[in-house]
Amino acid sequence: MKILHVASELRPISQTGGLGDVAAALPQAQRASGLDAQVMTPAYSGVLEKVKIDGNPIELGDLLGCGPVQLLRGQLSEQGVPLWLVDCPALFDREGGPYLDAEGEAWLDNALRFAALSLCAAMLAESGGMLGWKPDVVHAHDWQAGLVAPYLNVRNPNIPTVFTIHNLQYQGCFEADWLEKLNLPSSLFGVHGLEFHGELSFLKGGLYYSHALTTVSPTYADEIRTAAFGHGLEGLLTARSHALTGILNGIDMAQWDPQTDPHIAAPFSAGDLAGKAACKADIQAHFGLDQRAAAPLLGVVSRLAQQKGLDMLPPLVPALIARGAQLVVLGTGEAELETAYRSLAEAHPGAVAAHIGYDNALSHRIQAGVDMLLIPSRFEPCGLTQMYAMRYGTLPVARRTGGLADSIVDWSAPEPTGFLFDTPGMPGLKVALHRGLDAYYDQQEAWRAAQRRAMGLDLSWQNAATAYAALYARLLQGA
Repeated sequence: MKILHVASELRPISQTGGLGDVAAALPQAQRASGLDAQVMTPAYSGVLEKVKIDGNPIELGDLLGCGPVQLLRGQLSEQGVPLWLVDCPALFDREGGPYLDAEGEAWLDNALRFAALSLCAAMLAESGGMLGWKPDVVHAHDWQAGLVAPYLNVRNPNIPTVFTIHNLQYQGCFEADWLEKLNLPSSLFGVHGLEFHGELSFLKGGLYYSHALTTVSPTYADEIRTAAFGHGLEGLLTARSHALTGILNGIDMAQWDPQTDPHIAAPFSAGDLAGKAACKADIQAHFGLDQRAAAPLLGVVSRLAQQKGLDMLPPLVPALIARGAQLVVLGTGEAELETAYRSLAEAHPGAVAAHIGYDNALSHRIQAGVDMLLIPSRFEPCGLTQMYAMRYGTLPVARRTGGLADSIVDWSAPEPTGFLFDTPGMPGLKVALHRGLDAYYDQQEAWRAAQRRAMGLDLSWQNAATAYAALYARLLQGA
């Protein structure tokens, strides 16, 4: 079975967030299970230097009045996943990031840029046989690939399409006059189509025209059909419930392995947790915290944003410190939250420390060294950080939402792996934090058992790969 993934970012060549992880890891897991999964992604500035190019360019001409476009076949030697790179210098070879310019503003031509990506995928799906590889299913990811299914609806509606929602909040909405510029017929612009509050919505195009819809956890699939989480699209998603499946993301179990992780101070395993104490001491030393082995060490590794619930934590920290806890924070994001965590660290030296920024190696060290990881998200489609934490015997304290609800078992259950709270507010987080401290201080045997249980979970991508293979098979049977 041949699967073409279409994604606007890809680890390690163009990643900005979790989508890049999925676009790399899911095809890799699928190939390991026997599927011929390949990825189409833009050739942003610097990408071609990181990829081994195979064969000659495939010239596609000037598709949308944006200059010459060509497809390049390539491969990431690290993963062995074949790539289709959309090479259009006028759209993608520029300073800045995949979505934002050097000043942090969205590129003004993002509609054109990601329509070109979608159109190239549709063309390959329709005519790939002439190029020696034609996908059986096209799997598009998030709004940037949302026009794949609309273009195929015009060109060949029988080609099976899957559209995955990684975060419904980001919808790719543009002025209606882009429709003509993107060579889309006016018949697609309506309530039953691409129109959303008078604008052209790439996300809605994917939701409306794709044969199957998925999102990154079963709970999030339920949540987005409600007004609280649906961002105005809950009606469409409810109407398409029969096509919607929630499939929990996985993690790279080899990359996040406390027995072999080169970033951490000492190796450890579920059978021998001794090295975790050394990792804790390493974090306390790195951040200048008091060297207290018995202190419950809490961690945050996150984008600093209200969506992540991290505005609720600072007022609760003094009471945690009073109970002997310490806190380390790694992240960057909203300016007021960066200031809040810097101020906390200044006010509580030896007990609180913050690194404003991102450091991959340091994130591994924190996951390995802290006792609890805090994830009080107001919503979380899937979340990976709680899985990284559990892999390292670090128990998450999280809101019961999205993938957090699907991957963490609360302390009140017979076989817990963390602490959950239901109400999206400070009181619920406060109770969960103090439940965690109570368990840490008073139930050490149960705590160790929960650590070993969490470390023994199968959080790999293989489960998702199997679920997607079954979905593709159903689509092909109905094609």
